[in-house]
Amino acid sequence: MLSRTADHLFWMARYTERAENTARLLDVNYQTSLLPQSAAVAQDGWEGLLTISELLPAYRTLHGEITPRNVMEFMVTDESNPSSIASCLRAARENARAVRVSLTTEVWETQNQTWLEMRRMLRSGALERDPAQFFEWVKFQSHLSRGVTLGTMLADEALYFMRLGTFLERADNTARLVDTKFRAVENDLATSAAVRDQEYDFYHWSSILRSVSAFEIYRRVYRNVIRPEQVADLLILRADMPRSLHASLAEVVSNLARVANDPRSETQRRAGRLLAELQYGRIDEILAGGLHAFITQFLDRVGEIGVHIGREFLVIPTD
Repeated sequence: MLSRTADHLFWMARYTERAENTARLLDVNYQTSLLPQSAAVAQDGWEGLLTISELLPAYRTLHGEITPRNVMEFMVTDESNPSSIASCLRAARENARAVRVSLTTEVWETQNQTWLEMRRMLRSGALERDPAQFFEWVKFQSHLSRGVTLGTMLADEALYFMRLGTFLERADNTARLVDTKFRAVENDLATSAAVRDQEYDFYHWSSILRSVSAFEIYRRVYRNVIRPEQVADLLILRADMPRSLHASLAEVVSNLARVANDPRSETQRRAGRLLAELQYGRIDEILAGGLHAFITQFLDRVGEIGVHIGREFLVIPTD
């Protein structure tokens, strides 16, 4: 496949996934903000959301003080923010338009209609009237895009590059979520001896799970109260959890194998080695060594895999 086509397909899928991830984080934070809580806790929630995306400095440059309204605007409608939902859906649509001939009619129309409908909804004030409903719509459109892609695209390199973009972005986002939400209680995780307010604990951990559609999955797998170390295990090591680091890397490795010319390429070697560590890792060992250190290293290595994908297959190296 020509590298320019692969480049557009990879980024189309990656931006679609990023828009969904942003909607998930905003939705959970908005829903949590409606619960009884102190102003400090609410402030920490909105600041944490910006920290996950590494956008706190950019936000402060534009807005200074952190307020829910300004964070919503910055993360949804502000096209000067490349990670806002509006920017991501526009970029996904533009990348799809550039390779229209490589897509089925259904895939193109889904991307194009999502962009047009989003503009209409934002102009009509849909976000202000019901933020939760708007975020559900963004998530649904992302699900629709993936479903139409799998249901109508030929299983060839075009599909594989789209899958690569989706799951590399998902691995990065889940890792950032885990790191930011767990960092404040890392010592508690290592010792399992925290004494915390039970109601706060429940809402804190359940919000993390809901942000990756894992609340029901957690209940089904562990069948007990929410424990931080089991949340970490689910989101990092469980191969059967769709948004876990393990599941995301397994998809990256699988799709790399389908597009690589050299099975011993540096890209595959790095991805395969990281996947093996997740396959055979144990959560108690990860926590004992420091969760933040583990996630930081994981993000660095995922970033390196992205760079190598860029060098081997794409026009512009990924960051």
